[in-house]
Amino acid sequence: MSKPTKEQMLFMYRKMVEIRQFEEAAGTLYQSGQLPGFLHLYIGEEATAVGVCAHLNDDDYITSTHRGHGHLIAKGGKRDRMMAELFARTTGYCKGKGGSMHIADKETGILGANGVVGAGIPLAAGAALSAKIRGTAQIAVSFFGDGATNQGVFHETLNLAAVWELPVVFVCENNRFGMGTPQHEHQRVEDIAVRAPAYDIPGVTVDGNDVLKVYAEAHEAVIRAREGGGPTLLNCDTYRFRGHHIGDPGTSYRDREEVQEQERQRDPIRRLAQVLTEDEDVKQEELESLEAELANELEEALEFAQNSPEPLPEDALDDVYAGDIQP
Repeated sequence: MSKPTKEQMLFMYRKMVEIRQFEEAAGTLYQSGQLPGFLHLYIGEEATAVGVCAHLNDDDYITSTHRGHGHLIAKGGKRDRMMAELFARTTGYCKGKGGSMHIADKETGILGANGVVGAGIPLAAGAALSAKIRGTAQIAVSFFGDGATNQGVFHETLNLAAVWELPVVFVCENNRFGMGTPQHEHQRVEDIAVRAPAYDIPGVTVDGNDVLKVYAEAHEAVIRAREGGGPTLLNCDTYRFRGHHIGDPGTSYRDREEVQEQERQRDPIRRLAQVLTEDEDVKQEELESLEAELANELEEALEFAQNSPEPLPEDALDDVYAGDIQP
């Protein structure tokens, strides 16, 4: 099992705080009517994206979900361009045309957030096949929720990835609810990792709210993929602290005490902070200083987004067609 250094732990702490701050700000902005579109927050699940992406190179690929901000920041996405995209401004990653659920950036290997459940799974396999054909050391990672593991494309893709020994890691972020449906109501298996042996690939379940445990298991999966060993299914037991989307209070399918208990016992940022201060001789003041620094950076990102121009009507068909093809 891989144990990160103190510097790597601090890097992961930084990334989780970046995600948490961005999501809290986005939620406030949306509720005040400043953001168009729709919003699904990643608050509570930061350890999964950060623990996995800490092993990825700049040219590796990820595919994301409708709850994708955390994945994008963990992979190297910039908060100013992401915020601009949420504001539908031309300086956003998709020039303001993608919004929260469709941010993509090929330069950092982000093949796109996706509003369709499970749709990123075959895209990751395609990227992995491309890397294998080209003979590079790149790998692909697909993030998806427990509900996506009932989609036919999940099973088809795992089967094909296993047969072709593709360099891909399938990461299920099992936050225990498919929208408002508890996992036990939509599938008989309790541990999604048990689906992996059907395709003769490793399946591992890990505490998805402990970034150090995710980091360790992801290390094994990434090395296996990069060295030609084929895919792994990593099932991360996590929990979202907010509703399915920004307008969902989450009270009809789980009680407040359950959420509060998860926040008290399993907040991934608080858990890593405890390790850093108790085991790595990091002062609480250092963490607070880092958080303040990142909060200032977020303020600059927000100012950048708000001061950026909106797309013009004549820009509507730009970037729709490839090359010189015109409508």
